Amino acid sequence: MKKMKSLEGYLFVFPAVLFMLILIGYPLLYNMILSFQNIDLSNLSNGDRSFVGFDNYRSLADNEAFGISVSNTLIYTFGSVFVQVFVGFFLAMFFSMKFKLAGILRGLMMISWLIPMTVTALLFKFMMGSSEGIMNQMLLSINLIDHPIGWLSDPQVALWSVIIANIWVGIPFNMLLLSTGLSSLPQDVYESASLDGANWFHKLYYITLPLLRPVIMVVLMLGFIYTFKVFDIVYVMTGGGPVNSTEVLSTLAFRYSFTDFDFSLGAATANILFLILFAISLVYLRMIRKDEVI
Repeated sequence: MKKMKSLEGYLFVFPAVLFMLILIGYPLLYNMILSFQNIDLSNLSNGDRSFVGFDNYRSLADNEAFGISVSNTLIYTFGSVFVQVFVGFFLAMFFSMKFKLAGILRGLMMISWLIPMTVTALLFKFMMGSSEGIMNQMLLSINLIDHPIGWLSDPQVALWSVIIANIWVGIPFNMLLLSTGLSSLPQDVYESASLDGANWFHKLYYITLPLLRPVIMVVLMLGFIYTFKVFDIVYVMTGGGPVNSTEVLSTLAFRYSFTDFDFSLGAATANILFLILFAISLVYLRMIRKDEVI
């Protein structure tokens, strides 16, 4: 009887496993094999797929664009995630207070996260894309700048412009996750602290942050994984330019594969991105398991 129940369980799981193997496992394996071959537009159709070992990865290591893309990806990820979590945390604290319009305002805050990323990227591209854009006009009108900023045309500013757009998208999501964590904190601890004379800062530093630490760590890890693989917002706003100033790993892999048609080099770039995210995911799963044990 126990074996029958076990067999039934495997039968229920089998469709999901088959789905994962066909639509996720096979492309990953094929991409891994592709990165160890020499395939471009000239030999794609004739089947001449010579094995080159780690030559594609060595080429990436010697490629200046790859180093720039890794640096940009890290700056973009850490810059976006830090501000999103920081602002999202204090917005979650604000909306956890009981006032009349809290629910309505919280719902309005979610609009930026619900808008498709491509639409958001186009909106920010129009707002920042020229000297007549609304961003420059607003700053000029209040005398914060003397001349228009090349938000998307200046290599020194372009990456930060994309980060600003991504921050605007991600704050509501972080706020929502942190609000859920705040609502689960025991209120009797705060009442006891108030009786002992603790002020708002003491409650935040000694109660809220320590109790909310597991949630904050999960939000940070999820934000890192989600942001590190960015493609759409960068591709739509800048396409990786100007002069590789906003090139990230995902757009570099796309450019190698579908602009330069060096499919093996694009596959190698994608594999490096995958391996980094896989390592971060293992850390995330270990953190979750550790919290469950505690």
